[in-house]
Amino acid sequence: METLLQTLQEEFRAAIDVVAGTITPRHYKFPEAKNIIKVAVGMRRSGKTYFLFQTACELLSEGISLDRILYINFEDDRILPIDHKTMGKMVDTWYTLHPENHSQPCYLFLDGVQNVEGWPVVLRRLLDTKQLQIYATGSSAKLLSKEIATSLRGRSLAIEIQPYNFAEYLEAHHLAWPEKPLGKKALDLGRGYLLDYFRIGGFPAIQSLPINEQLKTLQNYVETVVFRNVVERHQISNIALLKYFIQSLLKNVGSLFSINKFYNDIKSQGHKIAKDTLYAYFSYLEDAFLLFSVPFLTESLRHMQTKPKKIYAIDNGLILANTFNLSGNFGKLLENQVYLDLRRQGKKIFYYQTSSGYEIDFITQDLQGKYEVLQIVWDASSPATLEREMRALREAEKELGFPGKLIDWTTYLSTYP
Repeated sequence: METLLQTLQEEFRAAIDVVAGTITPRHYKFPEAKNIIKVAVGMRRSGKTYFLFQTACELLSEGISLDRILYINFEDDRILPIDHKTMGKMVDTWYTLHPENHSQPCYLFLDGVQNVEGWPVVLRRLLDTKQLQIYATGSSAKLLSKEIATSLRGRSLAIEIQPYNFAEYLEAHHLAWPEKPLGKKALDLGRGYLLDYFRIGGFPAIQSLPINEQLKTLQNYVETVVFRNVVERHQISNIALLKYFIQSLLKNVGSLFSINKFYNDIKSQGHKIAKDTLYAYFSYLEDAFLLFSVPFLTESLRHMQTKPKKIYAIDNGLILANTFNLSGNFGKLLENQVYLDLRRQGKKIFYYQTSSGYEIDFITQDLQGKYEVLQIVWDASSPATLEREMRALREAEKELGFPGKLIDWTTYLSTYP
């Protein structure tokens, strides 16, 4: 155990040296509160490990010795399989190797902690007995939230890590952003950047790859989520139907999707599956941060549950690499990106339909309880398009009493520094 820990520390030191000057800073910060486990959740490959390294680099820049930092990756085959007892022994052995750490603040980074059954038991003990700041990551929303709610209530805070947003993408590619106000030249330049961002997406590890490798890697990301987060974890046997379900969802990003209708369609094709199983499949995909659903805004819980939901995905590049269905539909890609930005801001998100039948893309509620109506369109320069979208927006404002805003690609670009 001691030899393995020393090897892991040596590798962590080398990794920190490599990434310290190369990581694109993520626009996230762990909470400052002490004696609280900080948890970063998100889809696999979205940058959670980079974010841990970024946090460790910040500690080192403040003068914290690397001997006071322990990093464990729970997807490392050398320590698998592992249970909470072995995990606890690893941390205890680290203190044996560095006995001076018993009497000073130290920092524990646990990558992929959901792979360790019973992990909260160990972390609760460490919080109670050691001077430790604990940081953890995981790729399962429900698994972590369940453990947090039952074992670590009041002792942990979670943040969601997405792939690069547009600003981080620009930084990763060293693209300078013009100062405001944005003129025609700047807008044309920004439009090109935005379309490239839609095509490539924001997953950190693919940014410098050739285009063919980008496509293959993004396709592999979906395969990994399917097998690691869904098939293996939930013992799924009908893998072909699960993949077809995912393809159908990705093709309908930004659109209404009825699982009931999908069930009837595949039933008519001869597939045998329970409707409840499809609902379970979707919950697994949400749990893995691959796909998300937005409900209809209504005070009736029953009405909300029976209405179709709008579907969004974790990354535009991933959508295009796996479907090619929305390659020319910039409006849907912009809508998906706005959804991700709103989610990143921690807002509650709904869609709405006016009494005249106009669909409103988003009704949002911020942390202070304020509502806003958002209508998304790629290009509002056409008078007919502008009139149609504004008519829907004005009707929703009148019915709901909330302020509204139309977002097209030019207004979207104007939100960035």
